[in-house]
Amino acid sequence: MQNPAAPVVKDLVLVGGGHSHLSVLKYFGMHPQPGLRITLITRDLHTPYSGMLPGYIAGHYDYDDTHIDLRPLARFAGARIYHNEVTGIDLANRRIHCPGRPDVPYDIASINIGSRPGLAGIEGAENHGLPIKPIDRFLQGWRQWQDAIRGGKTRHLAIVGGGAAGVEVALALDYRLRQEKLDASTRLALYTDGPNLLHGHNRRVQTLFKQYLDARGIALHTGARIQRVRDNRLFAEDGRAWPADAIVWATGASAQAWLAQTGLATDAAGFIEVNECLQSRSHPEIFAAGDIASVIDHPRPRSGVFAVRQGKPLAKNLLRALRGKPLKPYRPQKRFLSLISTGDARAVASRGSLALSGATMWRLKDWIDRRFMRNFSDLPEMPAPPAQAPIELPVEPDVRAQLTQQAMRCGGCGAKVGSDSLRRVLQRLQAQPLANGQRPLLHDFDRPDDASIHLPQAGRAWVQSVDYFRSFIDDPYTFGKIAANHALGDLYAMGAKPETALLIATLPFGPEAQTEEQLFQLLHGVAEILTAAGAPLAGGHSSEGAEMAAGLCVGGSAEPDRLLRKQGMREGDRLILCKPLGTGVLFAGDMRCRARGRWIDAAIASMLQSCQAASAILLAHEARACTDITGFGLIGHLLEMARASRHHARLSLPAIPLLPGAVEMVEAGILSSLQGQNLHARRAVDTVDALRQTPAYALLFDPQTAGGLLAAVPDAQAAPCIDALRAAGYAASAVIGEVGKKTESAEDARIQIDAEGLNTPSSRV
Repeated sequence: MQNPAAPVVKDLVLVGGGHSHLSVLKYFGMHPQPGLRITLITRDLHTPYSGMLPGYIAGHYDYDDTHIDLRPLARFAGARIYHNEVTGIDLANRRIHCPGRPDVPYDIASINIGSRPGLAGIEGAENHGLPIKPIDRFLQGWRQWQDAIRGGKTRHLAIVGGGAAGVEVALALDYRLRQEKLDASTRLALYTDGPNLLHGHNRRVQTLFKQYLDARGIALHTGARIQRVRDNRLFAEDGRAWPADAIVWATGASAQAWLAQTGLATDAAGFIEVNECLQSRSHPEIFAAGDIASVIDHPRPRSGVFAVRQGKPLAKNLLRALRGKPLKPYRPQKRFLSLISTGDARAVASRGSLALSGATMWRLKDWIDRRFMRNFSDLPEMPAPPAQAPIELPVEPDVRAQLTQQAMRCGGCGAKVGSDSLRRVLQRLQAQPLANGQRPLLHDFDRPDDASIHLPQAGRAWVQSVDYFRSFIDDPYTFGKIAANHALGDLYAMGAKPETALLIATLPFGPEAQTEEQLFQLLHGVAEILTAAGAPLAGGHSSEGAEMAAGLCVGGSAEPDRLLRKQGMREGDRLILCKPLGTGVLFAGDMRCRARGRWIDAAIASMLQSCQAASAILLAHEARACTDITGFGLIGHLLEMARASRHHARLSLPAIPLLPGAVEMVEAGILSSLQGQNLHARRAVDTVDALRQTPAYALLFDPQTAGGLLAAVPDAQAAPCIDALRAAGYAASAVIGEVGKKTESAEDARIQIDAEGLNTPSSRV
């Protein structure tokens, strides 16, 4: 894995999580390069393996069998992972455009985004039917079709494309429909513009698949060049027409449209032209592999086989380019073995004149595919990199001079980020619109005063809070948004309107340009959240340190008689939680490469959701007390409310919402490092031993980052409050408990946890 202590001197950006980049990530995980920062930008956190897609459709595999989780692989490689889609590249300034976030800089970039079925020239194709790529969208559409078929709505299913993809998908769909007893109501047909199926394969293979289609009752239409789609019908150039209630497009490959706007050299079909070293013919700092690349000197069919085999040569040439060394050519083989599935746990082997079919070929294919998947999921334990490993990447003389001073970095105010860097960052921040199109709210940055001036309104209470913590993700932009949300949560918990904020930021030491870029990304994220909240960034302090950390001192105001406090709960009030629990264990699992990418993505989405609207809804429904769930966990913060209000409380364990994967992490024995300290609150908890042994119970003590609000709401307001919260986007919000009887003293307050619902009277507590 990469050495986090080494200052960053070079940026390698991987665009797309395709088959070639899987090998690149593993290679750099096995061969760490001090000073190199790798960033993976991917639309899919779980990259599907195309070779197993037909088996997944047929039902032979489940989702995780056929998808490679990119997050653990990226962690193994020491790479940042940005869940986003690239929409353009500024080649002159070496910056990659992604919607909704600042541009991503690079020194070397590699593109491995695959291809999509070519629909150009087919009238109506974009609006009717489902391309087999992107695969995740195809699978989502296929599930919807299954529901329609069950409801009797889809009868004629057309697969357009007579290559291996079209044939495999047609046979897999037929097998799945038969298994689910839906074949009687559906008619499948395969359309190809050529005179035969499987162009490029031998006659025996073509004949075998024609026999498979005939035996399954799948109609084959050759010479059918589809020209347009209209009124649930396919129309060919020769005038023939066929009914098509649903269409799968498995036609020839096409490139994404944004590539043509970059200025990269592309072939007539829009694919990136690369030399035999997989390097762009027009821009040597850009590499490309897989379907999106057109190797001019060695043209080959667009096949996953070549994408997989390009991976290691690509990784080695990327490293050579980063080190300024000569590249080595990659020469693909001319012939390769194809194993084409027939849907029913059988396959056909095709290579040259070879044609073998049957269950044995399926077992061979299954063994090869599963071995490929294990290569990127069963990752070896790597020793920690040495703290002072030499940086072998070439850097400019002035940068090298900066690096030699690393061991003598000053403390105190000598560790501040330089004034020139800070000034440039603020200028960029003021000049660049935020993701929502707004300009960032920056308070008095054009005045050189030592402190910001704010005049609170008369008759309003002033509320302040501060939070600061180290980064647990490697994207400074997203971390900035989460840090701002986390700090503002204290104000929202009290029903206050944010009015000002001060930022404290610690950035890892590195060359001036790298530090400046990280600070800009962090500030951009912070400014987005503050601007949406209506609170200008009034100043702050930045410094250098061993790792990135950030926090904010936030201030706001509210009408004194409408302030929400932790005290104020009354017997019979319902306890409402606005967000699910589990961020602590999930990121503890992420650090160990044990948490699935989709779980971490859901946790990040939860942390990025502001509690601003929830606060207003709770106030509108007469909330009497409120807090936000953060470091002390649900039990710790609820206990503070119970003691402040001098009331018992009761929780229903099944009613408490949990983030996906949180239970699995606890079951795997993974807990947050703060969990042990939070367990001191168990002394005030009453429950049965059986519940104490459940993962859900452990999650009650899990520390949260940017967690949800917990409020006590009158019983009559609870149901409409939940409806309003869910309508506002807090889908997991729930009534999780109720307030019990009053206690004699604060220390007498107890929390009862049940495995039952919430209809029993609160007199039990």
